[in-house]
This record gives sequence, structure tokens and C-alpha cells, in this order.
Amino acid sequence: MTMEIKPSVKLDLDYKPKVPKNKHVGIGIVGAGAIVQACHLPAYRMGKLRVVGIYDIDRSQAEKAAKEFKLDHVFSTLAELLDHPEIAIVDIAVPSKFQPEIVERAAAKGKHVLCQKPLGETYADALRIVKACEAAGVKGAVNQQLRWAPGIRASRTIMQRGWLGEITQASIQVNVNTDWAQWPWITLIDHPELMYHSIHYIDAIRSLLGTPEYVYADSAQFPGQVCKGDMRTLIHLKFPGNALRGFIQDNHNHIAGQEDWSATYRFEGTKGIIKGTNGALYNYPVGREDTLSFFSKEFDPEIWFNPQLEGRWFPDAFLGTMGELMIALEEGCEPEHSVQDNLFTLQTLFAAIRSIEENRPVWLTEIQ
Repeated sequence: MTMEIKPSVKLDLDYKPKVPKNKHVGIGIVGAGAIVQACHLPAYRMGKLRVVGIYDIDRSQAEKAAKEFKLDHVFSTLAELLDHPEIAIVDIAVPSKFQPEIVERAAAKGKHVLCQKPLGETYADALRIVKACEAAGVKGAVNQQLRWAPGIRASRTIMQRGWLGEITQASIQVNVNTDWAQWPWITLIDHPELMYHSIHYIDAIRSLLGTPEYVYADSAQFPGQVCKGDMRTLIHLKFPGNALRGFIQDNHNHIAGQEDWSATYRFEGTKGIIKGTNGALYNYPVGREDTLSFFSKEFDPEIWFNPQLEGRWFPDAFLGTMGELMIALEEGCEPEHSVQDNLFTLQTLFAAIRSIEENRPVWLTEIQ
């Protein structure tokens, strides 16, 4: 049964990305690949943020991005970008194996950093980045944008207002077909699905529910797949206590057409349920708005509320990661997606990988 929300119920779910008061802070981008041109730069333009310039080892890509988005500078070297006095934040958008060195060089120049995910290809690499930021006294954050996708952020608001009561279950399920061949370097690594896709779901669930105690995961290949590593993943997340559990199911080899693709989330509690879709993965790469429905015993358990959400994961949520970092700089606090916080996401990720390799539950404390 669907009805309009009663006037006494506040419909404002406070899910849209926030931007700083001072939008003039200079941003320099390292990397000019497809994700930068399709998501980073469009999102920053939406937020009226100031991108000073861009650098890529393939200068033609950087020039293409600069022309389309009217950037003043195309840098010839990373050093040239880092030396620019108007750049305060370096947005890193390169494969994570190159990230520790870039962060160390940027931090040494006093630049704050928005890092790519995964923060490191190993936990040791991630610690190296955290230590570099702390030693230089700069702020570091990680581009885990799914936290700011409309459905996830609105769910966070609903939970924080107590409308679900005590949370008992979280699940994210995805069945799509991904052409991984468009990223040749990804096809060569051992756990591409976990490292470059399900890491978003792990982080999103962490942002809502906190950090799990242990992980039990399994993965599988698909006949004829282009990737070396597994592309179908199941992850069970065990949280402290006897009530809360999480589940992630991700399949990138769905054989039916896009009309049968699905990307859903569901969060349950003692007083209510949220269910919805991640619109970015429908009609890909065009996408559509997220959907969200919920009921709560705080109101009427017979009524499912269906607030209309604007935006999607790509590119809107990319404004959330940069905006949060800039607000943290403005207010002198730590961003919620700090490199320090992301260590717990990586512990969960690498626990899942070890669980797959050893076929057993793996506690996060084992990842050191």
C-alpha cells in the first residue's frame, strides 16, 4: 500500500552532497582517464568547484579533458602540478599501485589528497599513505563515493533518525555484465571484482553500520571470462553482537540483457525496512535515479513511503567525496572518509580475500 507521506513526517532526507562555503580552493587532478572525464570533472562542475589543472602521462588525454572542461593548465609533469601555488588539493585518479609514491610527494609539498580506491594494493601500502599524511600534517581522504549515492545517503538519514530501530540486516545484491576488457590492467590482477567494485559495497555498509568483526567470503569465475581473477563474489559480514549481519552478492557475468540487470539494497531493523535500487547500474552507462522505499513502525507499518530521489552514483556522488574533504579543511576536522577510516574498509576487503583463499572466516584483527 502506497500513500503520500503525512505532513508531520519530514521528507527532507538530507542526502545530497554538500559543498564548502569557499569553492575557490584549488584542485589539481592526477590522471585524465575515463572516470575523471565522466565523473570527477562533471561532479566538480556541478558543485562549482575550482579545478586549476590536470596532469596525465598521456598528455593528449589531459589536453582533451582540459579543453572540454575549460581548465587553465595542462601540466607536463607531476612535479609541475605539485609546485603550483594555487593547488591545495591533489585528486589522484590512477591505479592504486602508483598511489603511495604520489601521496608521499604531494604530502611533502603540503598538499591535501583525495586518494583513489583501493587505498593500497596491500595493507602495507595503505599504511604507508596514512603515515605520509600524518607526518606532513595534511588531510587525506579516499574516493569511496558510494557513501554519497542518493539511496545510500538517504538510508543513512533514516537510520540516524531511528526510524528503523535497531538495525539487524544489510544486503546489497548486483547482477550485471561488465566489460572488464576496457581496463586491460584490471584483467591481469588476482581479485579484480573485490578490489575495484565490491570494495564500494563494503565501504557503504561500513558507513551505515560500522565495522564488522569477521568476514566469510567465496568467489567464482565464469566460463570464458576475460579476467584472470574471479568476477562473482559472495561476502558475509559478521558484526559485533548477535543481531546484525551483512551480505553482499555481486555477479558481473549476467547473461541476460540490461532489462534483466539488477542492483538492489535492503536494510532491516526492529522498527522498519528500507529497500531500493542503485540506479547508476541500470541502463549502464546512462543510468537513472536511485529509488528508495521504506516503512517504519514510528509512523504506520501498513504504509510504504516512496520519496523521490534526485541524482545517482555517477557522477553526483563524486561531489560528495571532494566536498566532504573541502568542508573538513574549512572546519578543521577530519573527513568521514579519511585515509585513517579507510584502513577499516581495507581490513574488511583483505579479510574477504584471505577468506576466499583459505576457505574460512577471517577476523579483521588478522589483517595487520
